[in-house]
Amino acid sequence: MREKLIFDLSRGGRKGYTLSSHDLPAIPLDTLLPSKFLRSNPAELPEVAESEVVRHFVRLSTMNYHVDKNMYPLGSCTMKYNPKINDYTCDLPGFSALHPLQPTETTQGALQLMYELAEMLREIAGMAAITLQPAAGAHGELTGILLIKKYHQSRASKRTKLLVVDSAHGTNPASAALAGYQIISVAGNSDGRTDLDDLRSKLDSDVAALMLTNPNTIGLFEKDIQKIAKMVHDNGSLLYMDGANMNALLGITRPGDMGFDVVHYNLHKTFAAPHGGGGPGSGPVGVSEKLLPFLPVPVIEKNETHERTTYSLRYDRPESIGRMMNFYGNFAVLVRAYTYIRMLGPEGLRRVSENAIINANYLLSRLLERYDLPYPKPVLHEFCLSGDRQKKAHGVRTLDIAKRLLDYGFHAPTIYFPLIVSEAIMIEPTETESKETLDVFAEALLSIADEAETNPALVLSAPLTTPVKRLDEALASRQLNICCSL
Repeated sequence: MREKLIFDLSRGGRKGYTLSSHDLPAIPLDTLLPSKFLRSNPAELPEVAESEVVRHFVRLSTMNYHVDKNMYPLGSCTMKYNPKINDYTCDLPGFSALHPLQPTETTQGALQLMYELAEMLREIAGMAAITLQPAAGAHGELTGILLIKKYHQSRASKRTKLLVVDSAHGTNPASAALAGYQIISVAGNSDGRTDLDDLRSKLDSDVAALMLTNPNTIGLFEKDIQKIAKMVHDNGSLLYMDGANMNALLGITRPGDMGFDVVHYNLHKTFAAPHGGGGPGSGPVGVSEKLLPFLPVPVIEKNETHERTTYSLRYDRPESIGRMMNFYGNFAVLVRAYTYIRMLGPEGLRRVSENAIINANYLLSRLLERYDLPYPKPVLHEFCLSGDRQKKAHGVRTLDIAKRLLDYGFHAPTIYFPLIVSEAIMIEPTETESKETLDVFAEALLSIADEAETNPALVLSAPLTTPVKRLDEALASRQLNICCSL
């Protein structure tokens, strides 16, 4: 099916709405707004009947891939199914009709929800306090690094370096660079974990912190994490945990107990709020005791008296790093995460991680014979295969395998990341996928392995059944054109 643009469906005089009459007096718009904000010509909007609007976007939705259609096996992204109860609570009038400039006296329910969510996240991570302000994981990273920087400044210590492991998310060094640090890479060892000797050689008096993901980006737990924490702290440095992979830890272990000073969450990953397509996300940051004075303002406080309990926003914190976002974060994502945690409870959260680990290891066991595994198993919530075998023997790259997977009705896994794995195929099934779905996905990858051997030209020309075939991705990244029909 070739779908026209909504503007191509437009015909003058058509509309899909009727405005109700009202008893308010008509007031010219230019008496309400300065003329510089008014259009000189009407907005060029499509004129389309309701039936055509609905059908247009339904047709587009069937072409597009989404989490309600099938699984997203994106490694390190934790794209799980989003329970619809989360959307229901988010849409309650008391939440959806709030305005961020309302006085706190009229937003007590929202403040209570945020206070309780922060307390639950604090307990889950084993930290001293949580800020909910950051709007995404990378924003949480920047917040955490600024907290680290403020800590060292408060001690009259000017440290200029930040250590980042070589398998880290690309946002880790980017966030550190934004904060003004020199980035020093720490190598991994043959087991895929942090090389302690390399770390020891790079820890000096200029190192502000080590950024670590645990479990790391190939799904392995840093079993020497307590040794790492001691080495870092003995150097006067702090330990930062990228929380992208918290889906493997819920109810099992806590970053605070491992010795981390800062950890960021991705609520849109671990706690099942929708993400992708530009957001919104949420990246709360947890801190240890030593970083409490520097948290962003405002801080939500609970005030208890004999008569009642109220909640307030406190701005009077002289050592704070300041505000990291207008108002207090992406509130709708906070409501969804709060709902998810309250629905599951402590035992349910632990089962989330246990089932995610079981799913990952089951799927890995089905694929091991046909794809290379660069690092040893068992894994936690995700694993990283390599397409080197297919590339060397048949000229079929990981990109070709990913494109062919679209013909089987699945979104491609994360590919070519982490950089330490050649022809990387990074898969995270999450806990929400059934064994039946995992089996169909495994059979698809096994069939593609067969095709790479018997008919490589087929895989090299994929996808064959999608609305848009293989694009010139290099050209598209340089000459983006969004004004063409599919």
